[in-house]
Amino acid sequence: MSEPLELDAQASAALIAQLRAEAQALRDELDETNQGVLALYGELDGQAEELRQASDLKSRFLSYMSHEFRTPLGSILSITGLLADELDGPLAPEQQKQVSFITNAAQELSDMVDDLLDLAKIEAGRITISPAWFDMFDLFAALRGMFRPIVNASAVDLIFEEPAGLPRLYTDDKKLAQILRNFISNSLKFTLAGEVRVSASLESPSQIRFAVTDTGIGIPAELHGTLFEDFAQIDSPVQKRLRGTGLGLSLCKRFAELLGGTVGVQSSPGVGSTFFVIIPLAIAPEPGHDA
Repeated sequence: MSEPLELDAQASAALIAQLRAEAQALRDELDETNQGVLALYGELDGQAEELRQASDLKSRFLSYMSHEFRTPLGSILSITGLLADELDGPLAPEQQKQVSFITNAAQELSDMVDDLLDLAKIEAGRITISPAWFDMFDLFAALRGMFRPIVNASAVDLIFEEPAGLPRLYTDDKKLAQILRNFISNSLKFTLAGEVRVSASLESPSQIRFAVTDTGIGIPAELHGTLFEDFAQIDSPVQKRLRGTGLGLSLCKRFAELLGGTVGVQSSPGVGSTFFVIIPLAIAPEPGHDA
């Protein structure tokens, strides 16, 4: 009777030894895998740090360059303003045209500098949100007055639909106004005749949608996905005639995100475009601040 017991004991010992060997092999494999994961994390951390340093360097360069350009551009605009006012005597028609060219070129560069500086501030996290309660009637009135001189000199009607029955907003009105200014400027730029219409409506009980709709050249559907990227521009005869930074819509997207919202576009070639921004009626207060 002792022989079967000895066989069972030997089989059990062999099985235990096999299990221990498999467990040890599994532990060795896990240790090797953990070492590989740790090495991968270390590599990713290194790459993330390199990207952060590159981003910081780009932001510092953009900020420095923008500030350095501002002073000479301001001087050029001041001088051309004095020449255009003819304080030192009348200008010949050709001289007036040349002064106008210089002024327009300097203003384009100034706008580009402002866009680059805003981009650098956003990427460096130095853009702050200052929310306050305000009425949309006041916002639309300010925008209407701002664009009146431009519209009076064009064949395009700028129409602001009255925001009747809509509640007051608690958000950063300056950032919202900058988004709408950019949408309106783009629509006026790419609309040769017809109208540009600005409207506001409730998207949901807690969100509001601002839209700028034009009867302009329109944008092909395949370009919609890249419109709000940095330096994106539409390839069209109008775009070639009217230069820009390609940063305006990208900044709109970033400002909208800072306000807790989103931007979008609906457009078809030859029909026109609608650019819109959807934001909360009341932006969430930062920690330690009450609305």
